[in-house]
Amino acid sequence: MPKVLVSDKLSPTAVQIFKDNGVEVDYLPDLGKDKEKFLEAIGQYDGLAIRSASKVTEKIIAAATNLKVIGRAGIGVDNVDIPAATKKGIIVMNTPFGNSITTAEHAIAMMFALARQLPEADASTRASKWEKNRFMGVEVTNKVLGLIGAGNIGSIVADRAIGLRMKVIAFDPFLTPERAQTLGVEKVELDDLLARADFITLHTPLIDATRNILNAENLAKTKKGVRIINCARGGLIDEEALYNALKSGHVAGAALDVFLVEPAENNPLFDLPNVICTPHLGASTTEAQENVALQVAEQISAYLMTGEITNALNFPSISAEEAPIITPWVKLAEALGSFAGQLTETGIKGIQIEFEGTPAGLNIRPMVAAAINGVLKPSLGDINMVSAPQIAKDRGITVETTTRDQQGAYEGYIRLTVTTERQTRGVAGTIFANGKSRIIQVKDINMEAELSPSMLYVTNEDKPGHIGRLGTLLGTLGINIANFNLGRAEVGGDAIALVSIDGTLTDEQLGKIAALEGVKQAKAVRF
Repeated sequence: MPKVLVSDKLSPTAVQIFKDNGVEVDYLPDLGKDKEKFLEAIGQYDGLAIRSASKVTEKIIAAATNLKVIGRAGIGVDNVDIPAATKKGIIVMNTPFGNSITTAEHAIAMMFALARQLPEADASTRASKWEKNRFMGVEVTNKVLGLIGAGNIGSIVADRAIGLRMKVIAFDPFLTPERAQTLGVEKVELDDLLARADFITLHTPLIDATRNILNAENLAKTKKGVRIINCARGGLIDEEALYNALKSGHVAGAALDVFLVEPAENNPLFDLPNVICTPHLGASTTEAQENVALQVAEQISAYLMTGEITNALNFPSISAEEAPIITPWVKLAEALGSFAGQLTETGIKGIQIEFEGTPAGLNIRPMVAAAINGVLKPSLGDINMVSAPQIAKDRGITVETTTRDQQGAYEGYIRLTVTTERQTRGVAGTIFANGKSRIIQVKDINMEAELSPSMLYVTNEDKPGHIGRLGTLLGTLGINIANFNLGRAEVGGDAIALVSIDGTLTDEQLGKIAALEGVKQAKAVRF
């Protein structure tokens, strides 16, 4: 009988689920807070169920000699060393959708509190001031609500806001026109949203593309008197810029559940009367905590008893027999998706994946999931191979697959094509005998490039001297070239260079490369 440790506070019903599934369980809700006792005990368990209090460090994982699965009741896994767990073959699961309704409702509640100045009015009334004329609020009816991010939580907020007779506009590069129509929202560019919205609410992961998305420059583009709500991630808003915009009166108010540094202490925003702050309460409802607890208990039990993997963050659904053969192809599929995703700048409408030869005869589901994950991850951040297909479906992104026997020179290859609102981009790759992934085609241009951690992708006019100028510029910029791969469609047409480099490119360096004569596109790509 497998044995599970519950080291944080979890619902008694969740504990019973383990027992009902034939899993032995030790419910020790305070153990995770005691590092030494936690370290001493972890070696005897097959499974671990946690919330946020237990810190599953590399040291803990090293001592977990029998551990097969870690399940986090909730979405955030910052308290788990996922690379260490992966290296040791431990599955890490979370419950990504259990808090969606609760977080969305908190955003709506914050919007109402902001519109009617409820916390300050409450404090004033309790102080026996009865300042009825001081607290002049605004209605939300007929106001424009701007969503930055229209995924699972954002779509729920949109639904509730439409019920309040608000006009909802949304900025989300992955929101298709069809999905926007289904949600009843208008898809817009960010500048349009900033200029039109009376209320702005953020529902996007914190990645490089969204960090400080509301910075001083963008806050200056907002409508005077805008009110801002953030129940997503600290770091999406430049807090100093927001402070200045609130002080000047350009931003009428802000309601914040998340902060750049948490626990938030002595934050200058706390001193402003037009700011409402809560201590990261987005997921804090009885129902949400119960839902994620029950879900993680079911997931851990299913894995330990049947081998079923659900909502895994570090491994696709692959059987032990398939793993040695399929894993290189899964990695290739994710790399091709990541390559295409990093080059995609507009909303994705469809993903087509073709499998020929060897991979066509395998279980393609984990490869499809890996490819979708690769495409979406550069923009969505909080996504994994299990949740990626559902997220693509929710966003109206069509996914088509084709399998066929070997027809060309390669024993097997995968071709991935991404269709956006403006263009179609394809990339193909294969696995060589040494097990290494190689790109063999980009935009119908044949080439052969081994994937490396850091690469430069350049599309240029096929004219004499370009390669020399590019190489000279990279040397001038102090960029060391590890490998230089070239391809072209025809003489004088478009050409492609895929350059493996040491280190990473700065925005300034990339800008200089993009400004080079004949360059049509220059992108830094990382794997």
